[in-house]
Amino acid sequence: MTQTEPASGGIAPSRQMVAGLVLALANFMVILDLTIANVSIPHVAGSLGITLEQGAWIITSYAVAEAICVPLTGWVAGRFGSVRTFVFSMIGFGIFSFLCGISVSLGMLVASRIGQGIFGAFLMPMSQTLLLKVYPPEKRNMAMGLWAVTLLMGPAVGPMIGGWLTDNYSWHWIFLINVPVAILCIVVGFALLRPIETDRQILPIDFVGLALLVLWVGCLQLVLDLGRNHDWFADPMIVALAISSLVGFVVFVIWELGEDHPIVDLRVLRHRGFSVALIVLSLAFAGYFAGFVIVPQWQQAWLGFPATAAGLSSSFSAMGGLITAPLVAFLMGRFDPRLLVSGGVAWIAAMALVRTGWTSDADFWTLTLPQFVQGLGVTFMMLPLMTLTLNTVDENEVASAAGLQSFTRTIATAVATSVTLSYWGDTQRLARSDAVGAMQPEAVQEQLAVLGFPTDQVRQLLSNMVDMEATTLALIHTFWATSAILLFAAALIWLAPRPAKTGGMPMGH
Repeated sequence: MTQTEPASGGIAPSRQMVAGLVLALANFMVILDLTIANVSIPHVAGSLGITLEQGAWIITSYAVAEAICVPLTGWVAGRFGSVRTFVFSMIGFGIFSFLCGISVSLGMLVASRIGQGIFGAFLMPMSQTLLLKVYPPEKRNMAMGLWAVTLLMGPAVGPMIGGWLTDNYSWHWIFLINVPVAILCIVVGFALLRPIETDRQILPIDFVGLALLVLWVGCLQLVLDLGRNHDWFADPMIVALAISSLVGFVVFVIWELGEDHPIVDLRVLRHRGFSVALIVLSLAFAGYFAGFVIVPQWQQAWLGFPATAAGLSSSFSAMGGLITAPLVAFLMGRFDPRLLVSGGVAWIAAMALVRTGWTSDADFWTLTLPQFVQGLGVTFMMLPLMTLTLNTVDENEVASAAGLQSFTRTIATAVATSVTLSYWGDTQRLARSDAVGAMQPEAVQEQLAVLGFPTDQVRQLLSNMVDMEATTLALIHTFWATSAILLFAAALIWLAPRPAKTGGMPMGH
């Protein structure tokens, strides 16, 4: 084959790398926006004259819109074509990113974030599906390695980039930075991806399924985002939202399984390999993501790390993944993918156990090196899991499977964030109570008073010390819990049958 002849999927080898990088960049940009605003909320709140609780809607609105729309990818791609869906979604994402950047009120910003979430939702699974069509079978594992690294790097570097842009420029730039990236992806994507466009199908719209999806996912996301601040099920509003989500989910499943043209094709769950891999993905990704939720907060609030340094520490996990991605792609065609997944998840569990030895006087590299070593095993978890999920469904179901995979990962991230912060907070309060009961503050106060410290200052000093140690102890307990979840996921993957195809990823819808 010459350099000018099109390869498998219709794209010439000389253009495959550019097309692959653009698709990976699009996925990275969407994942980045899940976390880039986290450290900027206080600045946004001050600029717009709103409270921090109101500012949290900037994150919630994006997450809710994305979670609702991700599972619609298979239907949308079938109705409009895969490349058209990708390009149009990128256009919408760029426009709403610009509107976020120029927002002058909370209402405008939240509405624009909803638009970002809607269009960004389709970009995640479509970038994955189109990567499978860009590359021939022998190169697809490597392509998925590139895609997986962007998936892992986004949450890691999001707070770092957001903190740096906010500190050095303004919060507006955490959104405006998307615009030139979106323009690049649109131009290059339109120029290179048209040869792999899929046929359009005239499909009826499942309005009932769509309404039920909006109901149960929206209510679930609100429960997860608002529950911690409303004492969970002690608040009637949270109870009502939880019941609505549960009932909506049950009715949604029944409806979709009986619908001839469902908005979300749940029939792909009949494949045992896909279903088991999806459960393992949820548990493993949640256990892995838990560290990204609490470690940067602990580093900034209690150890005095700047936002940029905390984000840099987390990003070392993605750097480790970059190193092992080519090795995993090489091994996937030679070993049972279940073995690679099990080993990768167990490796991450081992690093969670290492982090149970952290102390409140740990320095930057003591906290960062375990992050890096953890990253070496993350690609062993992610890449073979994608093989197991997408290689165990029929060829015409890959787009739906990719959408469900992204949806599951999104929900797992939301659940992990909420549950981890709640568990960390509850454990911190219990640890503080135990520490106060065990210590003898009177004796310490007398010793410090002799040295000339005022009584109020001594009490505040002791309180801060107890709080720091209790928070660190709660962090350690959280890592014990996540290691147990990860070890369970490492064992659970063996319930999946060994896939008949192991050499490369499927072509996709």
